[in-house]
Amino acid sequence: MIGAGLAGLASAIRLAHRGIEVHVFENNAFPGGKINSKIQEGFRFDQGPSLFTCPEYLEDLYTLCGKDFSTFETIPYTESFNYFYEDGTRIELFKEKERVIQELSEKLGEDKIQVEKYLDKAEKNYKLIAPLFIEKSLHRWWTLFGKQLVKALAHLPSYKLFSTMHEENKQFFKNPRTQQIFNRFAQYNGSHPYLAPAMLNMISHLEINERPVLPKNGMVQISDSLFDLAKEQGVQFHFKEKVEKIVVKNKRVTGVVTNKNEYQSDFVITNMDVSLTYKNLLKNEKHPLKTLNQEKSSSAIVFYFGIKKNFPELHTHNMLFSDNDKAEFDIVFKEKNIHSTPSLYLYISSKANPKDAPEGMENWFILMNAPINTGQEWARIVEEKRKYVISKMSRLLGENIEDLIVTEDFLDPSKVENKYLAEQGSIYGNASNNRFAAFNRHPNFSKKIKGLYFAGVSVHPGGGIPLALNSAKIACECLLSDLES
Repeated sequence: MIGAGLAGLASAIRLAHRGIEVHVFENNAFPGGKINSKIQEGFRFDQGPSLFTCPEYLEDLYTLCGKDFSTFETIPYTESFNYFYEDGTRIELFKEKERVIQELSEKLGEDKIQVEKYLDKAEKNYKLIAPLFIEKSLHRWWTLFGKQLVKALAHLPSYKLFSTMHEENKQFFKNPRTQQIFNRFAQYNGSHPYLAPAMLNMISHLEINERPVLPKNGMVQISDSLFDLAKEQGVQFHFKEKVEKIVVKNKRVTGVVTNKNEYQSDFVITNMDVSLTYKNLLKNEKHPLKTLNQEKSSSAIVFYFGIKKNFPELHTHNMLFSDNDKAEFDIVFKEKNIHSTPSLYLYISSKANPKDAPEGMENWFILMNAPINTGQEWARIVEEKRKYVISKMSRLLGENIEDLIVTEDFLDPSKVENKYLAEQGSIYGNASNNRFAAFNRHPNFSKKIKGLYFAGVSVHPGGGIPLALNSAKIACECLLSDLES
């Protein structure tokens, strides 16, 4: 196994449970990939993902290992997201669907029936699509055949395959601000809502209808729990041991070469970015250039601020919108830059778990969408955006935020690229900026090299925690199927 990211850990658990000897090679000194944590002057910061949906996929791994999932403690949210606009408008989307409908009706003037229709449609589409296009391989068609496929195809018109996310949102909602709220879900896989297919609007179901949860010890609890499960299953980990080559002979995997040793193996699953897997580990093999040359997903700049004050008006999850919805995404994807006044996502885990910050203080995780790394002057850009963040937050809260910062750190696309070995700092591999994007992702197995499999956000089914866990399941199913045949 190459990489101890979420999909790497999940794959290792599944294979070890089947009695296969599994070795995991990780370049970093810690498991979890982007799901890791940092403690700085008494503040704990989740370094990557901040929203946990579909815990049932994690529960599958607990059940597989005979473990009680109730031991994975979570903190329920009383609200989901808190939205702020420049003119002072504030929208709170609570955990009850009825209150969401009421809030959008009262604050943004939306028709209650239209909002309910939209949310019902998102739920229906998700339940039809997920069992096939998220939980199955799209590249081994016989795994799709059955009643579920017939049922999903029967509802094909409802997926709006020839519309974009924004086009469908504009049909349902009359207020541009409501459209902006639902356009935001494109960010969950690093895409442009004015280009990404309307099918992705089903993502809203997971946040609004299903509701996210927060692990009691932060998002890092997810990777820590999988690491513990893997060790219990007998998985052997090799940290700070970088794989330098996948050995291929006669179009079949025979092992890997690391910076410390050479290992023989009949099978290899790589959780490493698919582009870098080919470029760095399979230099002498033919590369699937059509797949690798697709548009990359966005990256991010994140500021981690320890703040010596509590702000009651802020929730665990907050979105601070600018009034430049389309322009923001255009600049990121077309100009490879960041808008002068981008929207900000603010995550404060200490709101749900006070232990994540000293008493009376808060741990701020502030994210803005950024382009992939093409050689931009990130030091200058980060400094500019830091000033913007502090100015915007100070204006919103009526307080000089600069004076409240106790400790700080930041992440930019070049750091994403170097720390997590993500091609050009792309967070999710390829973007979903066309109607065929889901079908163009790299499969979970190699069609040219026997014994080589792929898991993680850069391959099918895509980015985000639920999809990463499913990619591991699909890759293992393909491997075990090949092993049996």
